[in-house]
Amino acid sequence: MKVQDIGRELKSIEALLQADSKKDPDHQYAVWIQQVRDQANAIEDVLDRVMLAEGSVWWGMKMRYSTEELIQEIDTSLQNIQRTRERYHSMPSTSTHTGYSTYFPVRAAPLFTGDVDTVGIEEPRNQLVSWALEPKQRLEVMFVVGMAGLGKTTLVNSVYERVKQHFDCHVWITASKSKNKLDVLCTLLVEEFGCSITQRADKVAQARTLQKFLHNKRYVIVVDDLWEKNVWESIKLVLPDDGNNSRIIITTRRGDIANSCKDDDSILIHKLQPLSWENAKQLFHTKAFSKNGGCPSGLEEISKSILHKCDGLPLGIIEIGKLLSRKAQTAYEWKKLHNSLESELRSSGGLSNMMRVLSASYKDLPYHLKYCFLYLSMFPENKPVKRRRLIRLWIAEGFVTEERGKTLEEVGEEYLNELIDRNLMKANEMDFDGRPKSMGVHSLMHKMILPISHEENFCSVCTGAEGNLTKKTRRLSIQKEGFDVPQDAPLPCVRTFFSFSTGMVNIGSNFELLMVLDMEGTPLVNFPSTITDLLLLRYLSLRNTDIRSIPRSLSKLRHLKTLDLKQTLVTKIPKAVLKLEKLRHLLVYRYNMRSVLPFDIVQGFKAPKRISALKNLQKLSFVKASGQHRMSRQHRMIQGLENLTQLRKLGIVELAKEDGTSLCHAIMKMRNLHSLNVTSLNMEVPLELDAMTNPPPLLQRLYLKGPLERFPRWVSSLHDLVRIRLKWSSLTEDNPIASLEDLPNLMELQLLDAYTGDRFDFNKGKFQKLKILDLERLERLKFIIMEDGTLPCLQKLIIRHCKELKQVPIGIDNLNHLNELFLSDMPEKFVAQLRKKVGELRHLLHRIS
Repeated sequence: MKVQDIGRELKSIEALLQADSKKDPDHQYAVWIQQVRDQANAIEDVLDRVMLAEGSVWWGMKMRYSTEELIQEIDTSLQNIQRTRERYHSMPSTSTHTGYSTYFPVRAAPLFTGDVDTVGIEEPRNQLVSWALEPKQRLEVMFVVGMAGLGKTTLVNSVYERVKQHFDCHVWITASKSKNKLDVLCTLLVEEFGCSITQRADKVAQARTLQKFLHNKRYVIVVDDLWEKNVWESIKLVLPDDGNNSRIIITTRRGDIANSCKDDDSILIHKLQPLSWENAKQLFHTKAFSKNGGCPSGLEEISKSILHKCDGLPLGIIEIGKLLSRKAQTAYEWKKLHNSLESELRSSGGLSNMMRVLSASYKDLPYHLKYCFLYLSMFPENKPVKRRRLIRLWIAEGFVTEERGKTLEEVGEEYLNELIDRNLMKANEMDFDGRPKSMGVHSLMHKMILPISHEENFCSVCTGAEGNLTKKTRRLSIQKEGFDVPQDAPLPCVRTFFSFSTGMVNIGSNFELLMVLDMEGTPLVNFPSTITDLLLLRYLSLRNTDIRSIPRSLSKLRHLKTLDLKQTLVTKIPKAVLKLEKLRHLLVYRYNMRSVLPFDIVQGFKAPKRISALKNLQKLSFVKASGQHRMSRQHRMIQGLENLTQLRKLGIVELAKEDGTSLCHAIMKMRNLHSLNVTSLNMEVPLELDAMTNPPPLLQRLYLKGPLERFPRWVSSLHDLVRIRLKWSSLTEDNPIASLEDLPNLMELQLLDAYTGDRFDFNKGKFQKLKILDLERLERLKFIIMEDGTLPCLQKLIIRHCKELKQVPIGIDNLNHLNELFLSDMPEKFVAQLRKKVGELRHLLHRIS
């Protein structure tokens, strides 16, 4: 077998793993699959070592004699695995259950136990009952969506029992893992409605029989635990809408299916929320202390800690509560369970039933999303990860597949949205435009994926002793104080190294195949010299460290795609970096919180004048437009930016007035630019940006910091703009409100010392999508007039340091969606008008919660 042969073998193995990714295998099959996966990893190692040999004379000499031997070992192992599989394939499986048969009793229990576990669902139940019984003269559908274990079946069963007597016919179907839409249709016909059908009748005949049966009847149908869109579509086709107020209720953890089915206003989605803290505590005490329902004082703290891990998930609260009810009520026993939740979730543990319910969502994932989801096991529990960081990591790992017409970042965003829609990941923090800023997984889901990740040799997490490290370890996450790679136990297969330690971490020189190195927050002062020997590195983050410079030898990392030096002391990038032709993200800046002037808060870096050589850059921030170069050389750097046509985000600081025109000409070539951030040389030097005659059409975010002699006319043409921040613009003639009011997609507007006039008029019908309005340091502003019908979507209004403003905006009481008003550093007379009970204008804020 040759190198080309094992490359083809790897593609065949990947096809096998992808085809079998949704199977629920018995133990024997799972062992075989893991053996095959191990050989796939071994092939990847050989191929990467060959790549190293091609780029290095030293590696070529080292590999010349070992490649053939390694390939022969893999070939022998694959033959042995095949023989073993054939030898035991005919023997009966020792498995006594299928995944679904053990999954079913836990999730179907609410159908047989009445309302015993309906704590906290009163409000959504009443809402759904009202919806089901409200006369609307049409068929309506309600998707009840939420993660596994959230109580969807319990809620809908409670609704169903209360409304079914109001309908001519009613039926409950458990769809679950059925892939066959005909099965579900037959269930409707025979088992529930008692229809007589010909045994060999085709689907069309069966559909007509059902449609005829339901004609002119008022019916309610529940489809519980839907996993396949086709199952719903097959039922939907035959359900008549005779204007009889019929209702369909569908429960699913697949929010992506619900969203794709919502094609008109007759299809609604109810997103079920976790229990509140008080309801969670009530349910937990009922299960754990069944005799009296009260928590002994000695167990209060440990109970709180366990409840925090349940994070409002009823299934977790019930199962853990029942398990604790069978244990002695001592702090020792409870703490022991608290610390061993991960092992209790395993197949032989006390919470194995819960594991099967939660893991069904993971098993249903397509192959390409499984590793993306498992990646969250590398982060500490309850530690959110920034959306952009996660996508960049997926790209570096090779999890994101190229799609025609899309960047890898756009495809990665789609992957992330699907995981959120499937209720496997959650947004910890939302951005103003509705996109998640940081991501995480439910605490119990995190406990679930840790053993899966370990069993599949996806990653090893070090929280204490390093006993679980082996030569096969592929990803390593350090979550303990300090770490030294044992030099007597090399880890030749490690591809990814994360450090979440606040202590010193040494990576050594034995990670020769490393592709991802993330040491964010590690107490580093000097750039680790061993990094430049990691020739396959694709992702390097030293964010939030104290390093001051990077070596020229970084140029050896020809595969690097992300270099993240944000919040470090690096202020200059050597010319050698220009050899990193695959670089997509170059982030070198910090926020100087000690700066007396907020204007100087962003500290950028001095870039080589030929930075335009990095033609694959997607994100570049923040580049100093002036610095220690002679001005003419720095000017050439700005002109050269026009070659960076792939840029999605550009940040520029210290822009001189005379360089504004050149920057405009360069930006006009960046037709894919989504975000532009420009700061002038200082607070006295104006931004000269009038030369932008044809701005990037996809621009969504615009940040301009520095004086503007005129408002740039091109800004008013930015159809896709969702956020604009103007700081220290000091406009005198051009009122920015008038220039921006017709932008159709603008959601956030910040004006900080941006205008010297005394009045803002928000006219009727303007700013149709604005959600956030932030007005700061407008020293001469006296009046804000909001006509009826303006700002219909405004939710948040911020007013800071506007000393001449006499009163709250006139017309503020007409803003139907305003629920937050922030006032800071305002005159006492202004504030007094708004105080509770005594403020004469307090009544204008009656809509604000």
